[in-house]
Amino acid sequence: MLRAPVIIFCTFIACPAPLAAEMTARVVNVADGDTITVLTPDKKQLRVRLAGIDAPERKQPFGSRSRQNLSGVIHGKEVQLDCYKADQYRRQVCRVYLNGRDVGLDQVREGFAWWYRRYVNEQESRERKAYESAETEAKTRRAGLWVDKSPVPPWEWRQARRRRR
Repeated sequence: MLRAPVIIFCTFIACPAPLAAEMTARVVNVADGDTITVLTPDKKQLRVRLAGIDAPERKQPFGSRSRQNLSGVIHGKEVQLDCYKADQYRRQVCRVYLNGRDVGLDQVREGFAWWYRRYVNEQESRERKAYESAETEAKTRRAGLWVDKSPVPPWEWRQARRRRR
């Protein structure tokens, strides 16, 4: 009986509701290689986490390069968003497209992000195959972060930093 009020509270008051929508918005900031801020058609700023990827953190090797690459591709441009949930940091998790191209997939393909397998169940089979293939190709070419023999995935890097605190 207590579960319903908690769910209602979270859904309508405390937790951000996912857009569950498609829209076009202008990119006004690139925080890092997988997080952007967009200006929506109704002039609201929205923090967006690119779905399906995890990019190096700013202080991690290739963190700045990942951010620069993403910024060079989409900053100031109109992108199409396909948002489907909010994450723990109140960002909308969205597939982001520029002129029909999957921006997150391109980050993986260029070696500036990992395919984030933790959320593989949120991807369709075709999308999973594309991301897996892009990461494999980037590794083979030693593109971006794959120039290092053993790059540390951001989720492991964050965990190690938390342990040191």
